[in-house]
Amino acid sequence: MNQDVDNLSPRGADEAAGPLTGPVVTDAADLTIYDVARAAGVAPSTVSRALSKPGRVSFKTAERIRKVADELGYRSGRIERSISERGTGMLAIVVADIANPVFFGMIRGAERTARERGYTMLVVESQESEPTERAALDRLIPVVDGAILASSRMTDAAIRSLAKRKPVILLNRTVSEVSSVVIDNVHAIKKATEHLTGLGHRSICYIAGPEASWSDAMRWRGLREAGLELELQVRRLGPFLPTIRGGAAAAAQWMTKPTTGVIAYNDLMAIGFVQAIIAAGRGVPGDVSVIGFDNIVDATLVEPHLTTIAAPLVSMGSAAVARLVKSSGREEVAAEEPVLLPARLVVRGSTGPRREG
Repeated sequence: MNQDVDNLSPRGADEAAGPLTGPVVTDAADLTIYDVARAAGVAPSTVSRALSKPGRVSFKTAERIRKVADELGYRSGRIERSISERGTGMLAIVVADIANPVFFGMIRGAERTARERGYTMLVVESQESEPTERAALDRLIPVVDGAILASSRMTDAAIRSLAKRKPVILLNRTVSEVSSVVIDNVHAIKKATEHLTGLGHRSICYIAGPEASWSDAMRWRGLREAGLELELQVRRLGPFLPTIRGGAAAAAQWMTKPTTGVIAYNDLMAIGFVQAIIAAGRGVPGDVSVIGFDNIVDATLVEPHLTTIAAPLVSMGSAAVARLVKSSGREEVAAEEPVLLPARLVVRGSTGPRREG
């Protein structure tokens, strides 16, 4: 835990403070945070953090301040008031599908950074449902200092309205007037397309994910632009559920008009597609080369191992919390330009040279 070095007592570090000093307060009803600070030999802001967000000061300092508060009779009513003035010390991250491995990294990065900043992170699942997401946020917003929306399905207007109530950071989406952290989807898909063209593929199909997904739109845009630049035949199938079952459904449609290359919205869909193609008696990459997106652990548990685009998921969650904490202070912080994180292509066995004939 970080020591609050900005608010050291005149004698040095908080731990260096000696026994209780200052006047003795006899009426507990008249106690203030300044009385506790004077008795503990620390700054009032240090007392506030120790009582409302103990993770933001050293454990030894927080324990000493709580002991002083108890001895003086500074009770929970005033501590609760301090919390309401300073914030709850809780943040929330709302994810579309907690069973989807893509969200694991985001949650881990967000929780780790939140803990380092002295916050508790709440995780909520919207089940790919806009009404469920709205209802959850209506309950959450009064009790958290800010929220991270990962792959939100709400409308732009609804998100902007929410951001006026509490600080909000978007992951995998941009909305004007709202801060966000996103992957450079267009550039990533172009890199994947260049990989396929380098293997001789001239016809590529994009397997689309949820219709309301901003990331899906950006990935399809990247493939369309690459198709024009490289003079390729590109087409889109979907939308489909962003699951293994959705990938299998896409494979059934793809087989009616096959291409030699496929790029899926995410790894789960790519895995479902590969499994369905092999079950139908076709080869990967012999008959079709397949690329996923996200680089989840499951990408190396299938045969052939999946070529995919590796997104910096942990960094996304961490960056979102860092920006959210900055925005959740008392001062108003204007929405900044989106944080744009790069992605990289990981080449494995599901892509290979186009078969002649």
